[in-house]
Amino acid sequence: MLVVGFATGAFKANCYLLATGAGRGCVVVDPGEGAGRQVGRALAEHDLTPEVIMATHGHPDHVASAGELAREHDIPMWIHPGDAEMLDIPAEPLTAGKRIFAGLELTVDPVPGHTPGSVVLRLGTPEGGRLALTGDTLFAGSVGRGDQGLLAESLRDKLLPLPDETVVLPGHGQPSTIGRERKTNPFLAVTR
Repeated sequence: MLVVGFATGAFKANCYLLATGAGRGCVVVDPGEGAGRQVGRALAEHDLTPEVIMATHGHPDHVASAGELAREHDIPMWIHPGDAEMLDIPAEPLTAGKRIFAGLELTVDPVPGHTPGSVVLRLGTPEGGRLALTGDTLFAGSVGRGDQGLLAESLRDKLLPLPDETVVLPGHGQPSTIGRERKTNPFLAVTR
């Protein structure tokens, strides 16, 4: 499996490209401010063809380049209906459950709190790994802002039950694991 990640824009929001391997179709997750050039470089470097854009939530630092990329590549944008009004382009409704894009089976977990339509995208790798793209719900050493009651429920019910080895690919900052965050993230103590 191929995961390409890079920070975009003034807020350094992480954008990810997910594919089963080089020379394949890919999913673009959270193409934020100014992401178009970096996405283009990654597509060329790994010989990838974008098939779909997905958003963990609708804040501009995560979706500012979505319209540009959707038009350029003639691909659909998917976002949870709770955040669809934040976009300036039409989008497909991303709801709970499994979806297959670019040969990848992604599980969509709604995690309201940071925004009404925040989601976590989970998937397994052929090598046996587990990934969780957490957007602005969970970071290495921190959690998102927003409705703290809803956020605590989402963290407790959707993220803390995941296996320790699940790799957290957050919307900002460095990767982590669920196990590391469970042990060291001071903001998770109140959700237990």
